Amino acid sequence: MRALLLATVLASPAAFAGMQWQDNSLTYLYGQHFTVNPSTEQTLTFEHASGWDFGDVFFFTDGTRFNGVKGDNKTLYGEFSPRFSAGKLTGKDLSFGVVSDVLLATTYEFGEGNVNTLLVGPGFDLKLPGFDYFQLNFYKRLPRGRRDGDTFQVTPTWRMHFPVGQSQIVFDGFIDWVVDSDQSYHHNVHFNPQLKYDLGQVLGLKKDKLFVGIEYDYWKHRFGIKDTDDFKTTQSVTNLLVKYHF
Repeated sequence: MRALLLATVLASPAAFAGMQWQDNSLTYLYGQHFTVNPSTEQTLTFEHASGWDFGDVFFFTDGTRFNGVKGDNKTLYGEFSPRFSAGKLTGKDLSFGVVSDVLLATTYEFGEGNVNTLLVGPGFDLKLPGFDYFQLNFYKRLPRGRRDGDTFQVTPTWRMHFPVGQSQIVFDGFIDWVVDSDQSYHHNVHFNPQLKYDLGQVLGLKKDKLFVGIEYDYWKHRFGIKDTDDFKTTQSVTNLLVKYHF
């Protein structure tokens, strides 16, 4: 319920003081051969991104259905990630080298069971050739439930696009690298890029509206659970993807 309420607020018109821009999207994903959870998953993802006078906000929530499972076959997971820009808040140009801004990055992970974790640390916006944007965030993970111990995480996110005829291909995604952990939450790497064709432009829609493509989901030690011979937790899955921005 709280995820639905937050999504409704974030998707409403930009009537908030200080909002500079926003983008919202819905994504449908279908994939097989997942680990830990049942093998076949269908996911509907709502995403929101916006720029503010204080920095930026990214929010997403995943509603996942497990195929072939009777009874409780659904789950919910989301993240709320506001970042606070030192450049915007001070009104000064803090860029140096490839760094265009320095930020305080925060994330709140929420879901079912013991998924309840706050992440906080420094963030950097980078100007790299060929990228529409590239963000690099360093976090200290502070669990609020019993899901894991205190750990450290590095998260780069990026977007780039390539013209193809009268349309484009977009390559974007993220990597979550938990570089330190205690025994209850194993170090892990989650690599999650999307390769998408802008089908909307071919159909007469505006640019960056309707995409089709694939999402690759590689997760070593998924959910921080150590991969063993008896219980495989490392996955390599290619999802089919349809994404609409509004």
